[in-house]
Amino acid sequence: MKVSVVGAGNVGASCAEYIALNRIASEVVILDIKENFAEGKALDLMQTATLNKFNTKISGSTNDYAKTANSDVVVITSGIPRKPGMTREELIGINAGIVKGVTSNVLKHSPNAIIIVVSNPMDTMTYLALKDSKIPKNRIIGMGGILDSSRFKCYLSMALNAPASDISGTVIGGHGDTTMIPLTRLATWNGVPVSNFLAEDVLKKVAADTMVGGATLTGMLGTSAWYAPGASVAALVDSILNDQKKIHPCCVALDGEYGQKDICLGVPVIIGKNGWEKIVDYKLTTDEQAAFNKSAEAVRNMNNVLAEIKA
Repeated sequence: MKVSVVGAGNVGASCAEYIALNRIASEVVILDIKENFAEGKALDLMQTATLNKFNTKISGSTNDYAKTANSDVVVITSGIPRKPGMTREELIGINAGIVKGVTSNVLKHSPNAIIIVVSNPMDTMTYLALKDSKIPKNRIIGMGGILDSSRFKCYLSMALNAPASDISGTVIGGHGDTTMIPLTRLATWNGVPVSNFLAEDVLKKVAADTMVGGATLTGMLGTSAWYAPGASVAALVDSILNDQKKIHPCCVALDGEYGQKDICLGVPVIIGKNGWEKIVDYKLTTDEQAAFNKSAEAVRNMNNVLAEIKA
């Protein structure tokens, strides 16, 4: 199985590393526009192969999309990262051009690839990739919900003083500081609702911390996070290449599901060899559905900005 990662920055390199460490694919190609940058990252990673005991072949290339030919999955991480104080919306103009070009180029060489979008603003970039590529909607997936859910579970585990591996939790809606929806009602500790252990005010704080989880790290690091995003992509790629049929919250095209159409938004989906294979209905409460509708409205506003730029 072959995976190509477009963008050799921190997120892209972490994607490649986690895919290799977890022995998910036999080959990973890293591509970047900067001369020798992807080649250097690939060589550095290959020099860990004997130490980390993986056999994945990792190679890099400077903007030669032919090297990505016959990829099963293509991950798009390219674009400028968020800087402190910068919103995802401010990235639209620059990253739209990048994502559009990358999508077109990778499909020339891998017409059957499943595309994972990581570039921000992710919901709008996923929508752009879908509309511009015109490939079946199940083959375009935005990664954000997996990352947001991993942060949600992290904050829950800290509040509970419990192992993170014992925690289940899902975040739906947009991948933005004000648009994501941590579903505290459905979060559990080994099958027991976390509300049995945590007071309402604590749960509200966990949800609030989750929503600004990316911005918090951007403020600390001076740029976007990369370890958790890379691991999130690797988990998604694993479910695709190994046909795991796992339920992951991902940004996908909605056609009436959750009351929304003509939009890409985070919902729970079954992920397998064909990409996203089925949207799972979590039967939202009235308040949760209202929050989801509000999130959709905000994402549509970003999509409208994209439309104005393209016009």
